[in-house]
Amino acid sequence: MKAAHSCRSIIVHCIDFRIQKFLISWVEDLKDGYDRLSIAGGVKDLPFVLEQLEVSHRLHHIKEVYLINHEDCGAYGKQGSAGTHIRDLLKAQKEIVEKYPGLKVILYYLKLNGSFEPVD
Repeated sequence: MKAAHSCRSIIVHCIDFRIQKFLISWVEDLKDGYDRLSIAGGVKDLPFVLEQLEVSHRLHHIKEVYLINHEDCGAYGKQGSAGTHIRDLLKAQKEIVEKYPGLKVILYYLKLNGSFEPVD
């Protein structure tokens, strides 16, 4: 049997090609490894995100969750205002913290100019 392995974080973000260059640069600063979940809409499909988070938590013993939604997300369509993204990020954070009180959940709203705006 293989030895247990772990990483520090999971990053959840959208598949949109326009934000990938910013994410690639940003993850260089993360320490101790990370799992990555790239899904259309970021946290929009919260049940799926929570399923994948459970796997990451169980198998890799993560300590941090980064949730990143972005400006002009096609998966959100016309309902994709900054306010909608922020509301969904905060809802996801609340559900994750309730289920995994020991996890630190960090939220960002990524602008298409590459600016990571913290959400709290």
